Amino acid sequence: MAGVLLLGSRRYSSWSLRGWLAVRLAGLDVTEEVIPLKGGGRTTEIHARSPNRMVPYLTHDGADVWESLAICEYCAEIAPSLWPEDRIVRAHARSISAQMHAGFRPIRQNCSMDVERVPAPLPEISEELAADVALLSRTLKGALLRSGQPTSFLFGERMTVADCMYAPIAIRIHTFELDVDPVVKTWVRTMLDHPLMREWYELAEAEPAEWRLVY
Repeated sequence: MAGVLLLGSRRYSSWSLRGWLAVRLAGLDVTEEVIPLKGGGRTTEIHARSPNRMVPYLTHDGADVWESLAICEYCAEIAPSLWPEDRIVRAHARSISAQMHAGFRPIRQNCSMDVERVPAPLPEISEELAADVALLSRTLKGALLRSGQPTSFLFGERMTVADCMYAPIAIRIHTFELDVDPVVKTWVRTMLDHPLMREWYELAEAEPAEWRLVY
């Protein structure tokens, strides 16, 4: 079942990270191709290859899959443990995963992902951003405490699609020192210490210097 996973620069591409984690957790046999991002939607090399002109884009065993959440769902068909086993818990996990895919725009707009950025708080936080961070904290805390006791990952002791979808948010919380509940901070540390997340960081650091964007 060989295939190809098309990614953007690992340093910046939060959506690529989501799809990559799911593909790796599912153990898909794929070749990874990374295209350096130019910023501002100007990466025409991706436009020419991806159906939605964005990354990630997965081709695998005859299937073409784009959009991170769709890739996660595809991977979960192959590795069902990527969703919680219980139907009701799985509904919760699917809901917050879709919430991440469609929401938290203020955080994504004001706290861009850059895995090599030195952690430091934002000089100013708008009311809109503060409200979004508060919603994020409640959302993650609700998942982590669903069973009554905090779990290592959002829905138990293993990483699921929900963790894949919020992985870039863990990086943003760390990088911008966002004000979230202590339970969420513990999850952030657990996520960043996961072997796959450490591997992503190492691969990002190994990318050519000319791929770096100028802010």
